[in-house]
Amino acid sequence: MIGIIHYTIVSGLLFVIGLTTVMVRKNAIAILMGVELILNASALNFVAFSRFGGSGGPGEVTALFVVVLAVAEAAVALAIVLNYYKVLGSANVDEADLMKG
Repeated sequence: MIGIIHYTIVSGLLFVIGLTTVMVRKNAIAILMGVELILNASALNFVAFSRFGGSGGPGEVTALFVVVLAVAEAAVALAIVLNYYKVLGSANVDEADLMKG
């Protein structure tokens, strides 16, 4: 039987993979994917603790808000990255300081 510990382990792995991606990668798209993994890990935790905690609804509603937030964040961030790529010709975040001035 799958218990809360299994969901917590999967969520922890997703969080660590996302955090590692954000810390290591220099490409803006890869960093956005890492942020999405972190948000999905938190949504999984909300649903798992709501399911096994017996409260039912609040965890699922919060997870829904996390997913909506992730979609909005992805749309805005991708628009910024596309504009950044159009100006500099690269999605490397180390070159972001070139846009100053």
